[in-house]
Amino acid sequence: AAGLRVLGTGSTEKGRAIAIAQGADKMFDHAQAGTIDQIRDATGGRGPDLIIEMLANVNLEHDLTLAAPRGRIVIVGSRGRLEITPRLLMKGNLDVMGMSLHNSTESELRGAWSRIVREIEAGRVRPVVGETMPLAQAPKAHERIMAPGAGGKIILVP
Repeated sequence: AAGLRVLGTGSTEKGRAIAIAQGADKMFDHAQAGTIDQIRDATGGRGPDLIIEMLANVNLEHDLTLAAPRGRIVIVGSRGRLEITPRLLMKGNLDVMGMSLHNSTESELRGAWSRIVREIEAGRVRPVVGETMPLAQAPKAHERIMAPGAGGKIILVP
């Protein structure tokens, strides 16, 4: 929707197919060896200008070797601690930042929700619902969404 060339990774064929259907230009299987080289090749050797990292405790060190010079890595997910090599940040003059909606102001959230609604109404953003579950099964829904292969969002209904 923003006019960017989107490269993504996914661990399942179903997930990669959903991303392509949603507009990703190319998807890679991050469980296969050589994925970083494939992504680097797909960017003409430069690396991505922006990486949105969903599992920093596993992937951040790899991201630091992959990002384009003066690139940015935005961490939106992590499930643990990690150790990184700061020289990789320096080598690429990279920006790494964390982002959480919990830290957004009310004004920022209103603006974001307004933009999301406009993009949905225009058909440029098409949410994928993988499953609907009763609210009483919220713990089970959380387990499912954290496991590989969820295939879209899980909607909880009363």
